[in-house]
Amino acid sequence: MFIRHTQTRAKNSGDAYFSHRLVEAVRVGKKVHQRTILNLGAQLDLPQAEWPALASRIEEILHGQASLLPPEAGVEELAQRFAAQLIARRAAGAGLDGEKPEPTEERFTEVDLSTLEMVRPRSVGVEHVALDAMCKLGFEEKLTELGFNGPQRAAAIGTIIGRMAAPGSELSTYDWLQQRTALGELLGYDYEGMDLQQLYRCGDRLLQHREALEEHLFGAAQQLFQLDETVTLYDLTNTYFEGVAGGIDKARHGRSKEKRSDCPLVTLGLVLDSSGFPRRSKLFAGNASEAATLEQMLEKLNATPGTTVVMDAGIATEANLLWLKEHGYNYIVVSRQRKKQFDPAQATTVMTAGQDEVQVQRVVDQASGEVFLYCHSPARAEKDKAIDSKQAERFEEELKKLADGLNRPRTTKDPGKLHERIGRIKERYFAAREDQTTCAFQD
Repeated sequence: MFIRHTQTRAKNSGDAYFSHRLVEAVRVGKKVHQRTILNLGAQLDLPQAEWPALASRIEEILHGQASLLPPEAGVEELAQRFAAQLIARRAAGAGLDGEKPEPTEERFTEVDLSTLEMVRPRSVGVEHVALDAMCKLGFEEKLTELGFNGPQRAAAIGTIIGRMAAPGSELSTYDWLQQRTALGELLGYDYEGMDLQQLYRCGDRLLQHREALEEHLFGAAQQLFQLDETVTLYDLTNTYFEGVAGGIDKARHGRSKEKRSDCPLVTLGLVLDSSGFPRRSKLFAGNASEAATLEQMLEKLNATPGTTVVMDAGIATEANLLWLKEHGYNYIVVSRQRKKQFDPAQATTVMTAGQDEVQVQRVVDQASGEVFLYCHSPARAEKDKAIDSKQAERFEEELKKLADGLNRPRTTKDPGKLHERIGRIKERYFAAREDQTTCAFQD
């Protein structure tokens, strides 16, 4: 075997480019022919002086031979990678030259377990499950329909499965694809030869086709699991940029849910159905008001009248509730009302999944038709009472320190500063707690 540096031309544009190929010489009759057994790609990160050592080491691995002298680290890593590709082709039923091997009658062989060596360990379990789910949803076919070529489809699938199997940044996903997963063997694609920028560009392209992909995947899931769209759950979150996020129009300063309001933010709105399948997502500006996003999001869902929308109190403004009623939606929301009508005598006791008692009272507002469900937890009330008592003790201790300081020298006696300190203490320890929660329903 040897490595050849070959110049070829692209079929579409005719542009010339160079590639590296692993070649072997074979005798056919009285003649010797050279045939390519593996394309090593356009970039080979190895000095040309090391190419013979690389070819020899690949041949040793394929024939199960040990090296007389240990190869360089870079040579061993590349040799293991290329040999794995050749072995995978053999396992798929193709010989080194791409031809089908002659059938053999031997189906079993004896292996000495003490001679086995762990080389390039990779995970394959979660990748296989995720890839099978993608196949059932027709994800790869949809990517082809959207104009993704083979390497782009592999990068897209690798990005998505990588975020499922090992959540992290795009850079950590790139490392996972190259070093820790056997997804490339399942797809027949060499992720170790993929450039990092190719992964970044793929993420941008997936975002461009976000709406089409969401529509396809949700429709396929509905058909596959025979789902009825009856409940829609809607909520927002945000994430921040470490830098200035220059050139990103939606990066704005706002209230960060990760306590990073010093950084520019973007807001993500996500709609789920009752089974937890994502229905639609949308990026908003980082300073977007939660209440102002509901109408914009639901109008694009084409949800049938009678669908129940579940949301939190931050989105459930009077204007939004009125809009939901006018358009035939039902809703479940934590009520913003401060005045409660809870009557323990009219309540029913139920057990939660954690075996805690909760008192529930159902009240119907005859004027609006809304159903209020008042929930009172005695255990939570006792816990809140203990917290309030502790806060009150600390509050009184701080006030006593201020009072004692009035009789000591070199402590402030200025009324303005004392009032300021009292205000800070109240801000730190005062907590108006409620021991019951109200949910409002419209049906």
